[in-house]
Amino acid sequence: MEELEYHLKENELTAKDFIRLKIETGFRERPIEQVEKALENNLFDVIAVCNDEVIGMGRLVGDGVMYWYLQEIIVLPEFQGKGIGTRIVDRLLEYIKDNTTPGTFVSIGLTAATGKDTFYEKFGFSKSLGMTKYLER
Repeated sequence: MEELEYHLKENELTAKDFIRLKIETGFRERPIEQVEKALENNLFDVIAVCNDEVIGMGRLVGDGVMYWYLQEIIVLPEFQGKGIGTRIVDRLLEYIKDNTTPGTFVSIGLTAATGKDTFYEKFGFSKSLGMTKYLER
């Protein structure tokens, strides 16, 4: 089996790629203005690129000191199971380690899509008693 050639890029996620990846993986479309503002407020993002096409993404949001959240860890279905999501999450976690003060306590959270809990458990994430509220306007 031929190994997939792709590479990661940092802080190059565009609103158009964000929207395309969300739609192609079955998530809700967001208005481009909303996505552009969200990306401006990123702490950090990573994209996976294969043949000049963005095939995966992940981003960090939060206060960048005590609270970090992994968001939109997405890999197109035809590229899943090839280690791309793992590399994206590894890079996001590495960024957190590189940008926190040694000897301090930080919280790293995420909301896993249905059926993806075991993927995140291998990174040390566990289910907690968190709650989520969605607001639609």
